[in-house]
Amino acid sequence: MAKRQLRVLSVASECAPLVKTGGLADVVGALPAALEPLGWRSRILMPAYPGLLERVGRTRRIWREENLFGGPASVRSCRYEGLDLLLLDAPHLYERPGGPYMVDGHDHHDNHVRFAALSWVGARLAIEGTSDRWRPDVVHAHDWQAGLVPSYLKYAGAQTPSLLTIHNIAFQGIFGPDQLDALHLPTWDFHPDALEYHGLVSTLKAGLVHASKVSTVSPSYAQELTREEFGFGLQGVVSMRGERGELCGILNGIDTEVWNPATDPAIANYSAADPGAKAANRQALIEEFGLEEPAGPLAVVVTRLTHQKGVDLLLEKLPTFIESGGAVVVLGSGDPGYEYALGELAARYPQSVGLHIGYDEPMSHRLYAGADLVLVPSRFEPCGLTQLIGLRYGAIPLVAATGGLRDTVVDATPEHLADGSATGFTFSDIDAGGLGFALGRSVDLYADREAWERLRAQALNTPVDWGTSAAIYAQLFTELI
Repeated sequence: MAKRQLRVLSVASECAPLVKTGGLADVVGALPAALEPLGWRSRILMPAYPGLLERVGRTRRIWREENLFGGPASVRSCRYEGLDLLLLDAPHLYERPGGPYMVDGHDHHDNHVRFAALSWVGARLAIEGTSDRWRPDVVHAHDWQAGLVPSYLKYAGAQTPSLLTIHNIAFQGIFGPDQLDALHLPTWDFHPDALEYHGLVSTLKAGLVHASKVSTVSPSYAQELTREEFGFGLQGVVSMRGERGELCGILNGIDTEVWNPATDPAIANYSAADPGAKAANRQALIEEFGLEEPAGPLAVVVTRLTHQKGVDLLLEKLPTFIESGGAVVVLGSGDPGYEYALGELAARYPQSVGLHIGYDEPMSHRLYAGADLVLVPSRFEPCGLTQLIGLRYGAIPLVAATGGLRDTVVDATPEHLADGSATGFTFSDIDAGGLGFALGRSVDLYADREAWERLRAQALNTPVDWGTSAAIYAQLFTELI
């Protein structure tokens, strides 16, 4: 008899290519394909935001509830671009203007209800199964938006194990204890060892307490979260899970079909074996943004424009980089102050700075393909995908030595350059001085064209797919059951 394929229910607030605000969506969308050859078949539960049901086409109802936190709801099953999706259709919660979390720059007022509902449905599907006779062996909950799934499973006495993955601990899903009854959470468990978080409720803390195991998206981030400067008040519960052997860090990968310079329709194609067309992409990027040919490296920044991402450090040190011969193209949006300051920088150096405020997926592909450097000076970074895409496209990562950035980029020290292991530039003092020194090192190495080409070849040949990490997830799921 053939061995039954094991089943995982992934519960998340976003999933590429349907809905994406950050790296969480890329992980949720890419991991299922990597798990399937290892014996795990995934279904992804996410909200049916406006327009999604029309976009995916034909669906089938596999679960319903007449009153899900204030209105009727159903789960619609479909297959879309290789993904098995379960879309939670609850118009009273998700059919509204704005993005998944915000409208006009402000959080939706009832986000705690919207994502408690997602978690509640995830737990119900794990306990009851679906009308098409599917029930998961493991539930994989992602970030605070699915943080209550392990809690709902525990309070129901369910045996289905759960894994909670922290993609970014800075966002925790906070609400008041007056909402506990309405969200089907027991008031008797409102205390510091369970639901309480400084007099409030944190859905992320609840998940950290109740999940069978906890993971983060890089080994270094797992260690950092046990420290006060990175734990955002949750370092105690993270440390507790670590001391019990219930915490692990698993690096993200990227979808190497989507991010493939050999087949990417947005660029002139090239590969590690034949990188010649990268020069044509570089020239095209210079022309697209009306820049002069720089004497030094052409750097790109593809990011949210926030303090966490070190945008203030870039603003302080990019003038020196430009005056040393470098040029930079920035793609992103975020803090209005940073957007304005970058506009001022572009006006000051119109021949050396390109700027696009907003996000444009095809443009991001063109930036990675044309860049010599990709800059990631984040103050903290759970894993980061930008540097992995940079490696894939031969855009040398220059990164702060934190979280997954530390785990994925080998610094271009003389020793690492000599033994061929270097893949980029890192700096441990995460301040303007540290960034400036790393930028200076990149300009110096770029002047040695032969050394730069060797560094780029090593970057292009660095594995960034899901193979190794998916095997770790598969092993972890197997241990849970």
